[in-house]
Formats: sequence, C-alpha cells, structure tokens
Amino acid sequence: MQKVAVGIDIGGTNTVYGFVTEAGICLFQSSFYTPNYPIFENFVRELTIHIQTSYKILSGEYELVGVGVGAPNANYLTGCIEHAVNLTWDKHLPLVKLLGDNLQLPVILTNDANAAALGEMYYGGAKGMQNFMLVTLGTGLGCGLVMNGKIYNGNEGYAGEMGHIIIREDGRSCSCGRKGCLETYVSATGIKRTVSKFLAKYDEKSVLRDIPFNKISAKKLAIAAYGGDKLAIESFEYTGRLLGKTLANVAAMNNPEAIFLSGGLAKAGDLILKPTQYHMEDNLLSVLRGKIKLELSSIDTNAGVVGSATLVFANEHEKI
Repeated sequence: MQKVAVGIDIGGTNTVYGFVTEAGICLFQSSFYTPNYPIFENFVRELTIHIQTSYKILSGEYELVGVGVGAPNANYLTGCIEHAVNLTWDKHLPLVKLLGDNLQLPVILTNDANAAALGEMYYGGAKGMQNFMLVTLGTGLGCGLVMNGKIYNGNEGYAGEMGHIIIREDGRSCSCGRKGCLETYVSATGIKRTVSKFLAKYDEKSVLRDIPFNKISAKKLAIAAYGGDKLAIESFEYTGRLLGKTLANVAAMNNPEAIFLSGGLAKAGDLILKPTQYHMEDNLLSVLRGKIKLELSSIDTNAGVVGSATLVFANEHEKI
C-alpha cells in the first residue's frame, strides 16, 4: 500500500487537516472551527474523531504512517504548543502526547513556518536547496530556517522568531508583550494598522475610507492598490521597505540561497514582492548583493496541510 500522512494546520480560527501522499498529493482535506472547543482535551478528541472517520475512506488503499502538525508557537523539541497568543487554551499544551495516545501513531509537531519551509523544500521552489528561509505573512509573521538541508530549531526550539525582532523603539504594541516588533508592521494585521495610520495622516481620497477597520483585509488592500489607490499602494511600499531592510539584516547572519514569502499578505504578489526586493538589495552587504533569490512560495493550495504532512516524511529522511 502507498504511504500517507496526516497534515494538520492549527489556527486560531480554523483547524485544517488532510491526507497527503509522499509525492505531496493531498487526497482529502477538511476543517473545523477551532474556537468551538475551548477545552484543549476536547479539541484533541474532536481532531482524533475527524482523522479516524476520514481515514476509513482511504484505509483500503493507503497506509497511514504518521501525523504532522503545524501550529503557532509549537515546539518540535518538547512536542508542546507553548504561549500561543492566538490560541485560547492554556500556555502549555502537550499535543504530541495526547494526540499520539489517541491515534496510536507517531505525531510530530513544529511551528507553522517550519512546516511551510519543509513543504517548500520537498515540493516547491526550494527543491535541492540546502540553505534558505521561508517567511509566512499571515496574522503574524513567522520564519522557517533551513540550514545545511535541515530545519534549524535552535537550542530551546524557538529559532526563527523573526516576527519579534524589534524594529521600532517604543513602537506598536505586540501580542508578545513588547513594543515595536516586526510583525506589528509586516503581517496582514500589521498592514491594516499602517492603513489606519495613513488614513488619519493624509486627507486624499481613498476607497479604503469606506471600509470599516475590522473589514479591511490583505485581499481588499491588494484590490485597491491594483486599482490605483495611492494610500493602498503606499501601505504596501511601507510594509515592503520594513521587511526588505529586516531581511537584509537577517541575511547577514545566515547567508541563505533564497528567501520565500508565503501567507495571505504574500498573495498580493508584486505589490509586496517588488518593494521588499528593492529594499533588501539596497541594504544587503555588498558581498551578498545579487546573490539571494527572493520569491513567492510556489505552494498555494493546501500549503499548511502539505507542509505539516511533510514533517512525517522529512523525519524518515532525517531532515528535521
């Protein structure tokens, strides 16, 4: 029978899971609303039921060999989700033990950016690369680091927290409790805050003035920018400038072959890619200029599920 792994992408709004082959083909995908389960043990029980029920459809042809999970603030070394501000549960969540006991299968957990980086390495634009970064631009900003062909976790399992590099002294308040973190400026949430600031600062006409703050999204901003809205365009330019400068600083430390952008904000395409590219190159060390690729992730559909399932196959090949 062909091997298949479960990939799970746990988010504050939805938990998405699916069955993925070793070739990266997602055979089945579904989701449920995460906040419906305010007690973590009940959430794990519901997730178990979903997986077991769905696998019955495939079990005649496929062998289920393991479960990979990507989640915010997930620690590969401890098997726990720890201090995830976008999740409503306690600070220390032993997901690997609970889900493993329920399913009687090996479970591997890492943060969502690391999972996305593995997916990019196996099935996307990073095939064959030994050193690269993948930056996720969603509600927050995550970063998966691949060094010498393996995910780099760091001493305590928290390497790659680029979103919490402080770029503005006494800047915007961050959910981590500090001020001025990169993700408060560069993320789907961060660019909304930038738009709000620009709308208050400038008096020129903008379609964004007709959209309530809680209804603004990266997609709506991109539509406005592609339609020629000057404030929307400037918001992407400002965001790309901050991201590009930060990437130049990080690249001086780890010298990646390429950097990939993923997530909702990255779907704005050239609106975010071009200013980021310009300001990264402009601020890179001279010996690195022109030597680091900056690209959008080539994995779009099922990215979270495929990346998480890749944990199982990557573990078999000692890539994590």
